[in-house]
Amino acid sequence: MRASVREADGNLHTGTGAEIGSAARLLSLGRAELTLIGRNKSALFTSLVIPVAMALAMKQAVAGMPLARAGLSPETVLLPATLGYVLVFAVYSGLTGAYVARREELVLKRLRTGELRDLEILVGTALPAVFLGLAQCVLLVVLGGLVLDTGLPTAPHLLIAGLALGMVTVVGCAAASSRLAGSAEAAQLAVLPFMAVSLAGSGMVVPLDVLPDRVAGVLELLPLSPAMELIRAGWTGGGTTHDTVRQLLTGLAWSGLALFAVQRWFRWEPRR
Repeated sequence: MRASVREADGNLHTGTGAEIGSAARLLSLGRAELTLIGRNKSALFTSLVIPVAMALAMKQAVAGMPLARAGLSPETVLLPATLGYVLVFAVYSGLTGAYVARREELVLKRLRTGELRDLEILVGTALPAVFLGLAQCVLLVVLGGLVLDTGLPTAPHLLIAGLALGMVTVVGCAAASSRLAGSAEAAQLAVLPFMAVSLAGSGMVVPLDVLPDRVAGVLELLPLSPAMELIRAGWTGGGTTHDTVRQLLTGLAWSGLALFAVQRWFRWEPRR
């Protein structure tokens, strides 16, 4: 009996040590990646300035949309759209470039020869982009609510669910998209299809609620559409329970597909 207790206790300590070691490795890799992001002025500009600039640029266009019949206001369109721009520009675009650059510089290959597991490398590289993106979203929710007079979200659980689904989707899509680019410069072109589809059809520029039902029914199946609908529902309260469940399931399906694509097609070796 005592031997069994000692063995179980040893296994417990071993498992705890492994978890602590994994967390330490992730934090170390995340700090190194954050340092690299801080040195990349163009990436910082894209992450910090473009989302807000895009929202300001579309302010006049949003004011002319027939929003009242859909139960929306310019404020409940602009603020969620800004959070969507953070997902697309700050996280997806920046992280795709980071994965490509680290791969072509043989950083990923060297990391795989050490203690880091593949999942730890992918997650550790993504941590700074995700952290900065979430920090931006928190600031935008608070400050944007004051500036636009929308107040804090009335359904914060829907906002959190939308951001979580959106983050997982864009991180997975960024890792998958990195396979399409052979250099950091080419990554700027590789991200364009996903960005164009998301901006035009996922309810960021034009809310799906103001579109014809048939068109909206198709566009709500796009990767970021469920996340955007849930994010906007954070202020509007959302639709029926059936609508919310459908959006959650669609978002989870896209998240799963993105992670499967990473596992199946992510490239660790340089394209030479």
